[in-house]
Amino acid sequence: MLTCPGQVNFPIFAIPILIPVMSRRKSLIIVFILAVILALILWLIIKDNSAFLTTYTAGVSEPYTPIVIDIKNVGDGYPELNESDTVLQYTGFHLLYNEEYEQAAWVIYILTADQVQWGTESRTENFRADTNVVTGSATPRDYLRSGFDRGHLAPAADMKWSAAAMSESFLMSNMSPQAPGFNRGVWSRLETRVREWAVENDSILVITGPVLTGIMEFVGENRVGVPQKYFKIIVDISPPEYKAIAFLLENVSSTADLFSFAVTIDSLEQVTGYD
Repeated sequence: MLTCPGQVNFPIFAIPILIPVMSRRKSLIIVFILAVILALILWLIIKDNSAFLTTYTAGVSEPYTPIVIDIKNVGDGYPELNESDTVLQYTGFHLLYNEEYEQAAWVIYILTADQVQWGTESRTENFRADTNVVTGSATPRDYLRSGFDRGHLAPAADMKWSAAAMSESFLMSNMSPQAPGFNRGVWSRLETRVREWAVENDSILVITGPVLTGIMEFVGENRVGVPQKYFKIIVDISPPEYKAIAFLLENVSSTADLFSFAVTIDSLEQVTGYD
């Protein structure tokens, strides 16, 4: 028996047992303290790295400011003009009128993501002659019982962002005789795809029109030429990447993939004669 003054008496055989117990408790305390310190260090490291990664990621993925060319400056994208050419300028698009075939030689406009996503104007259906064409434009009667649609060059669906732009898209200077299966089919599919590209790329430049060569058929009193083909050029004008694509389609119904009509801009210049 071991006696300690002022303390409880312990059997001497208990000493070997108590010493390991006391050591284990101290070890647990030390391990606990070390765990707390380690956890604190890890938290600080993670916090610092998180801040760094957030800053780094923000620097990479921060949305860039889109460069949007205003319709007032769209003239920078005009095909080459002759001295006698007069471009008519409207709210949502500009066009060069061709008197010989009574339709636009080409239409040019800017289409932005906001215009597509937030436009709410409804179709006006107010087809009418364009009084700004001094020699007189085609009229809705020219298409009556012709078998051809009054096909938009600048689509009404691209002009929903403005009541004026929507209304002006129904001027007959913006119309061209299109086969119904073409206008309501593959041409409509391409127009829809263009709007999708506008949303994906912030803003695009669109140039579209009929190919006014080889025309053999005319409709109406004003003899509106019926094009055999139509073209469309889309140029991505927003950073960080600039790109373009062109299409050339026959004025007939088709279920073919849109990209089967893709051509180079150089080859399209040869077909249309435009630079």
